[in-house]
Amino acid sequence: MNLIEYPDREMLTIAVANRIAGDLKNHLLRNGTAAIAVAGGTSPGPIFDDLCAADLDWANVCIMASDERWVPEDSDRSNAKLIRERLLINRAAEARFLPFYMEGVEPDAAVEPLSEKVRAEGDLAVALLGMGADMHTASLFPGVAGLEAALKSDAAEVAVMRPDSQPEARISLSARVLDSAMAKHLVIYGEEKRDALNRALTLPPEEAPVSAILSECQVHWAP
Repeated sequence: MNLIEYPDREMLTIAVANRIAGDLKNHLLRNGTAAIAVAGGTSPGPIFDDLCAADLDWANVCIMASDERWVPEDSDRSNAKLIRERLLINRAAEARFLPFYMEGVEPDAAVEPLSEKVRAEGDLAVALLGMGADMHTASLFPGVAGLEAALKSDAAEVAVMRPDSQPEARISLSARVLDSAMAKHLVIYGEEKRDALNRALTLPPEEAPVSAILSECQVHWAP
């Protein structure tokens, strides 16, 4: 893990967007195509606003969420909605998007077809992730039903998570898929999450799921 500190969130946003653009460009030069998984929530939005303007071969980039609530894309709780509105615009409008939600399908029935689609994209070039104060990342929450399976080294590409505190099930990329990304960027803000990160370094993934992806991860922190 490499911790990078910034004096403010604006500088972090610009720097992370530039780093991800560079990661994608290098991967595209070597491989011709690239897949990136991005977090939802409030933190990545400003990064998307900068990244979408990057001069890249976006037509050969596949964008997917790191995790998704099992809600239609027009829901304000949908990560896909955020990605479409703030990342799949400008130059990045040429990128392909891999949605997770499937209308009329139960989450468990979607695991196999979604895993196949994710697998077809190959290893992720980039994972842009966040972390909660409870040390979760993507939808890998401590103690959530399905976590043990999602942490296994032979886990399927996606897993169904059912957090007790949430009104709907979630689909999450498994720890194996997130950890295998060529470049991993974890963005956290504030002292509470920095303290949580320090705790995660001493705990197993079952208690601190974020620890499953910290090896060789670039952690970006601002107050």
